[in-house]
Amino acid sequence: MYNAKYIIPGILFFLALIFVPVGYNMGKSFDVKPELPKDQKDCIEDVQVMRDKHMQILNDWRNSAVRDGERIYVNSKGKKYVKSLTNTCLGCHKDKAKFCDRCHDTVGVNPYCFDCHNITPNQKSPIPPAQTGEEGGH
Repeated sequence: MYNAKYIIPGILFFLALIFVPVGYNMGKSFDVKPELPKDQKDCIEDVQVMRDKHMQILNDWRNSAVRDGERIYVNSKGKKYVKSLTNTCLGCHKDKAKFCDRCHDTVGVNPYCFDCHNITPNQKSPIPPAQTGEEGGH
């Protein structure tokens, strides 16, 4: 083999570089425990569905509520909920840092939900009200 003394160590180094993260994380489990609401037993869907698909559900809610005006979600059991991140989701999961951020920070995602739905302890409404024409503007 031509230049085997360089190619074979290079391939071995490449394979080691690729498999070190896999080996480092092998056997470890993803164990994040978000703080669940104490006064609620049920979410809009089962726990596993929410873990696996909450991002798709919220994305569908946003699209159907904003674009089509459909504000009611009917879950798999036939129960109806208002499609609202702020009122429905955050109505039960009141502390975003102890629920949403624990998983999102662990997996390194930064969803843009809270760009508009920014909830701070001092903020009385989730989205600051728009200014009226009388108070300012152009």
